[in-house]
Order: sequence, then C-alpha cells, then structure tokens
Amino acid sequence: QVQLVESGGGLVQAGGTLRLSCAVSGRASSNYAMGWFRQAPGKEREFVAAISWSGGSTYFADSVKGRFTISRDNAKSTMYLQMNSLKPEDTAVYYCAATKQGNGLGSLIWGAIDAWGQGTLVTVSS
Repeated sequence: QVQLVESGGGLVQAGGTLRLSCAVSGRASSNYAMGWFRQAPGKEREFVAAISWSGGSTYFADSVKGRFTISRDNAKSTMYLQMNSLKPEDTAVYYCAATKQGNGLGSLIWGAIDAWGQGTLVTVSS
C-alpha cells in the first residue's frame, strides 16, 4: 500500500520561503503524477500544483503561479514544493497526493487521487 509522508511545514513571516517534501513508499510502479493540495481553516481543499512522472510538465493554481515551484526526484521517491514570497493567505494544511499508475496531470488536477499524505501545516504571519 502506497504511503505519502509530508514534511517541511512550519511558521514563517510574510515574504519568506519554505520547502515542503513528500516521501513516497510502498509503490514499486512508475508513471504516475503527483501534486499538492491545501486546505485553509473553514475552507474546502483546493489544488495547488501538479507534476508529471518525468517532471517535464507542471501546472499551478493561479494563486501560486510565479511564487511556487514543484519538482520531484524519482530516484529518491520524493516530491518537493518550493514556496517563495509567502503570503498570509497561503496559510493552510498542505497535502501531497498521487494518482494511480498511468494517470497524468489532468487526473490529479480533477481529483482522481489514489493516495493522500497526512498533511503538514504551513502558517504565514503578517
């Protein structure tokens, strides 16, 4: 059974940076997309960023475009989210997600998720 474990969350001032990591275990297969979602207090979970298996294709929500980057190292079974120029409205629990083998970016963006992480809290103070 695939497991996703996030790390790297914390408290940061507005304008600061954080890098989240998502470690994948229990999955021997390849060719699946991964991404990040977030859920702020009192709000629904929303898509943040996605990356294809090769890393050659990425997609971002408009709210983070130009500030966040997503990458993955398949040799280390780890995905990353580099968050720059953080704003108080970025405060949320961030979840990593993975699709089933053979599914791409589109599947993840539209919520066809095979596995979720437990979440890591990011708090941005003003």
